[in-house]
Amino acid sequence: MKTTPVMKAVLLCLMGAAAASHAQTAPVEDTKKKAEEPAKLDTVIVTSNRRLEVAQKVSGVVQSITGDQLRKDGITEVRQLQGAVPGLNIGVQEGNVEIYIRGVGSANNTELGDPGAAPHFNGVYIPRPRGLGTMFYDLERVEVNKGPQGTLYGRNAMAGTLNILSAKPKLGQTSGYLQTELSNRSGRGAEGALNLGLGSNMAVRGAFSYVKKDYGFVNHTASVAASTPGASSFLTAAGKLKPAGLEDNWGGRLSWLWDLTPSTRLSVVLDGGHESGTGYPGANINDAVKSSGLRAEQLDLRNVVYRGTQGDMTNDLRGAMLKVEQDFGGFGLEATVSRRTVDFYQTNASSSGIDWPGRNYSGVNWDDFSSVYWQQKSTSTIGEVRLVSTNPASSLQWSAGVFGFDEDQEVGFLSLADAGYCCYSGTEFTMPDVKGRSAAVFGDATFKLNNEMRVIGGLRYTRETKSRFGIGGNLALTLGAENFDCCIATRFGTEGFRPNLLGRPSFNVTGLTRQQQAQFLIDASLKPGGRDTMIQQIIAIANGTNDFGTCFTRPDISNGGKTCPVVNPSDRAGGFSYANLTIPGQQFGSSKANFGDFRLGYEWDLRKDTMVYAKVSTGHKAGGFNDSFGDEVPETYAPEKLTVAELGLRNAFDFMGRRAVANVTAFAYRYNNQTFQDLTCIAFDATKTPPCSGYSLVNRNIGGSRINGLEFETRLQLPDGFKLDLNASLLDTKITRGVVADARAQDFGAGGQSPLISLVGNELPLASKLNMAVRIQQVLPLASGRLDWQLLASYRSSYYLSQFNEQDIVFLNGTRLTALAAGFPDRQQGFTTFNLGIGYQTGGLRLEAFANNLTNEQASNKAIVGSNLNIRFLNDARSYGLRARYDF
Repeated sequence: MKTTPVMKAVLLCLMGAAAASHAQTAPVEDTKKKAEEPAKLDTVIVTSNRRLEVAQKVSGVVQSITGDQLRKDGITEVRQLQGAVPGLNIGVQEGNVEIYIRGVGSANNTELGDPGAAPHFNGVYIPRPRGLGTMFYDLERVEVNKGPQGTLYGRNAMAGTLNILSAKPKLGQTSGYLQTELSNRSGRGAEGALNLGLGSNMAVRGAFSYVKKDYGFVNHTASVAASTPGASSFLTAAGKLKPAGLEDNWGGRLSWLWDLTPSTRLSVVLDGGHESGTGYPGANINDAVKSSGLRAEQLDLRNVVYRGTQGDMTNDLRGAMLKVEQDFGGFGLEATVSRRTVDFYQTNASSSGIDWPGRNYSGVNWDDFSSVYWQQKSTSTIGEVRLVSTNPASSLQWSAGVFGFDEDQEVGFLSLADAGYCCYSGTEFTMPDVKGRSAAVFGDATFKLNNEMRVIGGLRYTRETKSRFGIGGNLALTLGAENFDCCIATRFGTEGFRPNLLGRPSFNVTGLTRQQQAQFLIDASLKPGGRDTMIQQIIAIANGTNDFGTCFTRPDISNGGKTCPVVNPSDRAGGFSYANLTIPGQQFGSSKANFGDFRLGYEWDLRKDTMVYAKVSTGHKAGGFNDSFGDEVPETYAPEKLTVAELGLRNAFDFMGRRAVANVTAFAYRYNNQTFQDLTCIAFDATKTPPCSGYSLVNRNIGGSRINGLEFETRLQLPDGFKLDLNASLLDTKITRGVVADARAQDFGAGGQSPLISLVGNELPLASKLNMAVRIQQVLPLASGRLDWQLLASYRSSYYLSQFNEQDIVFLNGTRLTALAAGFPDRQQGFTTFNLGIGYQTGGLRLEAFANNLTNEQASNKAIVGSNLNIRFLNDARSYGLRARYDF
């Protein structure tokens, strides 16, 4: 169901009218209602300055949402959080969570990149956002800090931080809850926690979560065609494929708190989780747009045409955190060590794009098992020691410490083109040894000049090193037919195929003989596909019995009419007329960087509940290196830097006899050393014109941007149990420098070259000019309990999904096409989503009904744009259901 502008206006007006009506008509002198309602607005506690504070006393923009409010808002996983936090964009690409705040973030989710907005769990940095998958349960709150947090949170907190805080054990009590849920998509779930007080100074808390959904958030268009009489066996098999979005996830957490003495506290958190299902691949809309002439918003992007490989995903997560706190009187010590592991594997669902009006399916090759395989293992250890002031009456509040980060990764990527005629088979980048190290020293302080004025300042110095070793490049066979004709095709990746990736017996490809190269190609398969031909074709080369392999053809292989050479016992003995083997090259790389961050600000209390502040702060995102080509030293790129000036007003006041909050913040960003992906030459041959025979994307510091904006927050408590929260963000972004190769116009007939395009004047991707979140809720006494309802409305104005901003495409031969005509529209139109919930609670029992994305708005949160590629990753489809919860 599409939301019309009229419907949006009506819904928003109804919300405003409800609040305004009660604000105008409710009698202030009604003492009975006053007695029933709290006199003060809920106090919001945050840790944005690495210590517990009332949000209104923080000189910065931090949005905090309690675990209870998240559930009522219908936010049960991290990517849904953007509906409640303006300026936040969270996309999921192949299982990787990509966080952008105010248009700043990073889409590089390989070992070559890092997130630009830093995720944290209980204040501890999470280097791989895939690790956020099963954490969103039994939460105390979630905090989003906007703007650089370089001096406070450190590594990669350039855009800000997202901090997930779990519920802590409570001393001296036995309590908990049990919750069950039924929803559409055959969804069911359960969640619970048990808190046990063990004496007066110790407590433990155990929590769990389970979610299962048997139907995906996309439709499988081919299932209709596959059920028609006379459908081929491959079409029938394609119709049985399960679409993306199926889930079977669980998580568990154990927290332990021990006050050894009145001044010594020890806490431990152990957590684990498992995600499985059909994964989160996107869908390529390039052909649909070119064929139909329609924009993305005029198409149903969830109608995906699946064929070939079944999508599959597993993700195992483990974590352990130990924290020691010691108060020495006047100052204290906090020491934290955390260890986290991620073990991720995904087979992308294979598809032939999406459906479009009038599409002819007779041209779809259902026997096509081209697919992409991902594997990532990460083990990270993080340690931090902080000394902090503990006397709240002191004029100087300070903290200082050291931070250390150590991550070992193993990553694998394999892309196979199974049904391609002739020689090409795939691309593999597998790195068994990837290391990342970071160390920092930092200090931060707030000094009280008098009762109304304070200065704040902070410094952090960081050293980063990275390295990797592995393989990367093409896996290919070029096999000659009769009379040296090109070529006899190879099938690679058919049904049942499983790649080796990190299971390869060796990753050293330097100086391999022809026999060893053939064996290396064979070792790409942990389990060959049922109709793969590669091993049969080259096993004779690997074992030395025939240097030209074994030539054969099969009816399901398109060889363009080519036939095997006539057997000549004295020559090739049943082999190909020639057999050229291509294997990936050796990959290596390293980078180092040192940089400093600072913040400097001023706070002035105009009156008890009104503060103005001004500050300047910086943040960095780690640099790195690119793929290596041949024996060349890999190109490196420097850390990105963000400098922000901020001016804000935080104000609490009385409104209709009740406390209210209204905050406003203005900010100006200067984004330097910005990294854009560019195409670079990967094969040099002086005998050819042009000299490059291949190109690859690399990360380069070739850009800069500026971002100006305003943020507004108000929280009102109204008569009759109403509350109204409004958060809004205004952004004006502009790329100020950057010329890149236009990957949309890549010409493989010219060795992969692309024309250059200037990005100057374009907007940053994923940055809406206007982003609003409005929450209205009401609590009413009913019978022996209370009834409550809430509506969360989120509006985002249009935004671009890539840095190209739908500029015309000018090809190397001078041909000009609009982005739409070439299949590359990348502007997401503005949209509004609504989450509606209603609950009734009596005693410890609570019953809830919910509907998320009520009008089933469809929007792209992420896109990958390249040659003939416009791959979209979407928001959640509509979900609704019932929930029961018992607190004890």
